[in-house]
Amino acid sequence: MKKYALLFVLALITISKTFAQKDAQAKAILDQVTQKYKTYDGIKTDFVFTLDNPQANIKETQTGTLIAKSKSNKFKVTIYGKPVGGKPAVAQEIISDGKSQWTYLKKDNEVQVNDADKNGEGLNPAQIFTMYEKGYKYVYVGEQKLNAKACQVIDLSPVDAKKSIFKVRLFVDKAQKQIYSAMLFDKNGNKYNYTLKTFASNAAIPDNTFSFDPKAHPGVEVVDLR
Repeated sequence: MKKYALLFVLALITISKTFAQKDAQAKAILDQVTQKYKTYDGIKTDFVFTLDNPQANIKETQTGTLIAKSKSNKFKVTIYGKPVGGKPAVAQEIISDGKSQWTYLKKDNEVQVNDADKNGEGLNPAQIFTMYEKGYKYVYVGEQKLNAKACQVIDLSPVDAKKSIFKVRLFVDKAQKQIYSAMLFDKNGNKYNYTLKTFASNAAIPDNTFSFDPKAHPGVEVVDLR
């Protein structure tokens, strides 16, 4: 019995050391990503977003564009619907100047105004670059090729077990040291996947990019929820 107990303790020690090494490796990779990201004044990226829920028979794919100020909480996310005249048609926009957040629904010609999300509870592509900085535990999973890119895979789990997102899997482009894709899993069986198609850093971004102008949307209904 003592022999099996000893083997069990040794196994636990080995597993603990393995996870400690993986955690350290994950932190080192994420630190590199953060360091590089924060050197950019602004970024612009095109992405593909997929929502998948096999139980509910839901699978939706959309394309979008993210523009963000790396050193602040300013961003603009544009989601496109079905093309019109061969060109992408805007279906939805989420804009934040760091204080207020606007969600514009073109179909309804309505914009909802909220205080900016500062707690990371919202779900938007701008967060995938920094969401791991607080409130998450992480572990290095290994390397995997994704769309011919060599990626380092890291799994995140929230410290707060009450969060609806219970797991995030990050794919870090090993060569570029930046996040290439993120998969988010929630307790309702939904799987959200963001994959970057293009990435441009230090883009010149006008300040008015991060505010919503009602005059540019005639007849828009403004719903202030603050």
